[in-house]
Amino acid sequence: MIFSLFRNKKTNRAILERQYAALTATARIPYFYSDLGVPDTVMGRFEMLSVVLILFFRRTASAMTSGQELAQAVVDAFFEDVDHSIRELGVGDTGVPKRMKKFAGMFYGRLESYAAALEARDVESLSSALKRNIHPGREDAPVMTGLAEWMIEAEKNLAAVSEDMIATGSVVLPVPGQ
Repeated sequence: MIFSLFRNKKTNRAILERQYAALTATARIPYFYSDLGVPDTVMGRFEMLSVVLILFFRRTASAMTSGQELAQAVVDAFFEDVDHSIRELGVGDTGVPKRMKKFAGMFYGRLESYAAALEARDVESLSSALKRNIHPGREDAPVMTGLAEWMIEAEKNLAAVSEDMIATGSVVLPVPGQ
């Protein structure tokens, strides 16, 4: 549930909306799909949004309380979007909870599997984890080295983001390919 801090105050709701829009805009950058091997499919977009949110959550984990509350509100908004998308795809009310549980498990599993590689700045391990998750079961899947390198660089950039930028919902990730 979105914390009341973000639900009740217009200013804070605006902060959440601004931050979530910036994160989703990053995940939709065409370069990820055209040059970094992410398929431009519903699942490919889920994977990219997961990658972006994981980077954001890793940064906000060490932020002040307002940053952590914003991160929780962002994850709540993400799962509200997933719920909405599942319903738009025609899944009935009785099937939604099962699918939501599956997507939540996928998301948190990715958070855990990318963490060690990001901590070690291990491009090869991160690339392997990305390939396994983004292209499950595909022997001919593209190498995910470019995406892994972008993630490591993005995390390095996020480490320099100020608490003020987090608190105001002004965090942006670097644009890939530049």
